[in-house]
Amino acid sequence: MSFEELPFLGYLGNVIDILLVWYVIYKLMMVIRGTKAVQLLKGIVVIIFVRMLSSLLELHTLFWLVDQAINWGFLAIVIIFQPELRRALEQLGRGKIFSRSGNEEEDEQTKLIEAITKATDYMAKRRIGALISIERETGMSDYIETGIPLQSVISSELLINIFIPNTPLHDGAVIIQKNQVAAAACYLPLSESPFISKELGTRHRAALGISEVTDSITIIVSEETGSVSLTKNGELHRDLKQDQFRELLEQELKIKERNTSQSIWQWRGKKNG
Repeated sequence: MSFEELPFLGYLGNVIDILLVWYVIYKLMMVIRGTKAVQLLKGIVVIIFVRMLSSLLELHTLFWLVDQAINWGFLAIVIIFQPELRRALEQLGRGKIFSRSGNEEEDEQTKLIEAITKATDYMAKRRIGALISIERETGMSDYIETGIPLQSVISSELLINIFIPNTPLHDGAVIIQKNQVAAAACYLPLSESPFISKELGTRHRAALGISEVTDSITIIVSEETGSVSLTKNGELHRDLKQDQFRELLEQELKIKERNTSQSIWQWRGKKNG
């Protein structure tokens, strides 16, 4: 009896086949995320849509042009993205293509924590007021649009420089999106809770306000006292020491949990030692 003649095994094989294909597609999307290939993918989707639309409306000239672009597009992609393709094949040969996204995400989160910790420590000692909000699952695009777009690689030096008094970007909040400084001088909604201490100023009210409407993590450095506080889910953690702040930040960004899950799914052997 062949494999196809067993209904259960046939269905199971189909399910496994589909899951493997989706897994490979997902990993490839993680590989090209944040690269020029993302824009290429968007362009391909637009071309396919135009081809379908021109076929439906019988726009023969437009259909012919788009069809030629698709026919020769694969060769153009190979030529234009030759470095990226070569790098992907090298990673595949070293067995890293399926662990790359997890490793990169872990490294980015570690750099994010290091940059924020170093910047807040520097600003707290010098009593430089700061307001930094980190986007998580709930999108913050509406608030990003209220500020000055940056889309910059995050670093402690950049964060410190933004909040130096009397500079164009120091007034408002910095929003971090996908481990990048998305925008500065952003306006955040103020909390209207009657239980907020009268001692707290606008920065703390804004931090609590954004934590009430999103799942973001927001860090406040007080320019009056130099204390560091953190808000999440409508909760305010005040006067955090450097170790406490770092531990809370790591806990919320789930570095340890990600490392555990990544070690299970990594597609490579153990490191020596």
